[in-house]
Order: sequence, then C-alpha cells, then structure tokens
Amino acid sequence: MRAEAARLGFDACRIAAPDAIPEAPARLDAFLAEGRQGDMDWLIEKRDWRGDPRRLWPEVRSIILLGMNYGPDGDALATLAERGAGNISAYARNRDYHDVVKGKLKLLAAALLARAREMGEEGAVKVFVDTAPVMEKPLAHVAGLGWQGKHTNLVSRDFGSWLFLGSIFTTLALPPDAAEADHCGNCRACLDACPTGALDAPYKIDARLCISYLTIEARGQIPRELRPKIGNRIYGCDDCLGVCPWNKFAQKAREAKLLARADLVAPPLTKLVAMDEGGFRAFFAGSPVKRVGHARFLRNVLVAIGNSGDLALAPLAVARLDHISPQVRGMAVWALSRLLPRNEFKRLAEKRRAEEQDASVCEEWDAAVEGRNHA
Repeated sequence: MRAEAARLGFDACRIAAPDAIPEAPARLDAFLAEGRQGDMDWLIEKRDWRGDPRRLWPEVRSIILLGMNYGPDGDALATLAERGAGNISAYARNRDYHDVVKGKLKLLAAALLARAREMGEEGAVKVFVDTAPVMEKPLAHVAGLGWQGKHTNLVSRDFGSWLFLGSIFTTLALPPDAAEADHCGNCRACLDACPTGALDAPYKIDARLCISYLTIEARGQIPRELRPKIGNRIYGCDDCLGVCPWNKFAQKAREAKLLARADLVAPPLTKLVAMDEGGFRAFFAGSPVKRVGHARFLRNVLVAIGNSGDLALAPLAVARLDHISPQVRGMAVWALSRLLPRNEFKRLAEKRRAEEQDASVCEEWDAAVEGRNHA
C-alpha cells in the first residue's frame, strides 16, 4: 500500500486506530468553550463526531493517514516585503488541494480494496480531505506522520510544515503505526512570529486573531485594530509555518498542480482591486482563493492597499466607494484614511459620508474622521 501511495504522489502514509485520540474531545471542548472558533460554527456542529471517528462511521477499524508535500520553491514569506503586491498563502498558489488529494485518495482506496480481495478479504472505504468532521492533525500525529507543533499545525521531520492531509477510513483491520514524538523542544519561533498574537500560548490558537481565519473564514469586517497587522496578506498567512526550523528538511512539492503559479506568487494590488466578479472567478479558477467570494476578497485587498503606504493606489480605493457591497465600501474608507493626507480625506468624507446609507459604512467614515484609525 505504501508503494502505491508513493506512486500516486503521496509523500507519507501511516495508519492509526480509530480510538487513538481519546484526549481530542476535551481539547476541542476547551477551544469551543472559550469561543476561539469565531465564525466557524461548523466546528460546533457534530463536535462529538470529531473526537471519535467511530461516530462518523461505526464500522471503521483502521484509518490510513496520507500526507502530500506542498513545499514552496523558495521562501514562502518573501513577498511580505512587496507592499504593492498581495501575499497569498503558499497552499493556495495553484490548484485547490481538496481536488488534487481527494482524487488520489480514491485511487489508493480502490487499490487497497482490490489487494484485499486478492487475499480473500472484503472491505469498505470512505475518503476524506478536510471536508468532514475528522480531526486529521491529531490522527496524523498518532499515526506518526509528524507532531502538532506549538502553532497547532502538523510538523514533519521530513517535510517541515508543508503537508496536506487526507484520510481513508476502512473496515479492514490494519496494524497501526507508532506515534511521532514532539520535537519542538524549547523553540518558540512560531509564537514569536505571529503578527497578531493569535498563538497566545504553546499549542493554543485563537482563531479570532489568526490572519488565515480573518482573511478566509471571517464573514464580517476585519476588526479595526487588527487591520494594520495584516500587511499585504490577502489570503491566509504562513508566518508561523515559514519560520519553523524543521523546514530545513523541507522539499519542493513533487505534484505539479501544487507548484505555485507565477501569477499567484505576488499579484499586483492594482490588478486585484480592479477585478470585477467575472474577472475574479476567471483569474482564480481552480484555486481555493475563489471560496472567499469577490466581496470578501476585495475587503482583503483593500486592507493591503491601506497598509501599502502608496498614495498612487488611492484612486483605485476611491473607485470602490461605489461598490454594491457595504463590506467593500467600508474597507475602501479605511484604506483611504490610511493613504490620503488628513485634509484631503476630510474633504472626501464631507461629500461621501452624506451619500452613504449603510450604517456600518457610515461608522467607518466616522471612525476615520475622528482619527480612530490612526490610534
């Protein structure tokens, strides 16, 4: 099975027993009790299933955990310095990994069943890639793919921080592998690198402060006090992953569909903010970026424009004051308050604030005029 997994492009293949994460429910309950999930209500739904894979499928006897390396070709954090460009998380710079990994999981599952039949055994399988109530990271830890680091993500001694995870649940009884030890030691590089303090303690994360959450999952406006800390990150954040010392063993992705598209490495903000919905969908076709939708994407781009310090981008933000979405108009206000000279912004506010009907956008105007954006 491992040879077939490698042939299909998986870089790690290990097995866990379905009852191997008994501590997971308590950890999840503590996370949810503190409200750290933010808008991710789906974490609350079927929370019992997440802690015990047998709740998801009572017949499961073994869980095969697969890892696919998506290591970037170079420093994933390099484009953070390019203030006129948008920084997209390394995992989203090409095809949606759900599609890439799931297709290969199905092929591997079919091969597993075929092999079992050759040996006179019948079995059944289900495949999952981050879309079902499965706690892939704890399962991958006990299966030996790596360990959950202090940033709560999986770390591999062979591939650093860059592994996509998928799982095959099966009724076949397969011998489980040994868990991986924690090799973080005294290192706290990921905690110190987090721009917003989302990693407030080792092995704990507050999603409400995490830039990946804020730019992908958060449905409303990004909190005003966090916007300056986002910099040019328009989709996701790799800071805690990129600084991990174990990345010295990382390798470039083997799967061509996971190698970065050149036009998604540092796309210019001028191009991104001018996209209409059709252009957005076409440019990000097949990419996970498309999942945020056009309005939230423009919200993120306007935050980056506000943080760019480039006055030349102000006319593009002014154009977005007429967007149909209050979320976009509100963030355009914030961006302009950061770019324009104070007197020029006040003159613009005198005209445009009176024309605005949405209360949330009006509040953005008022906060900016009152100087609350510059605190």
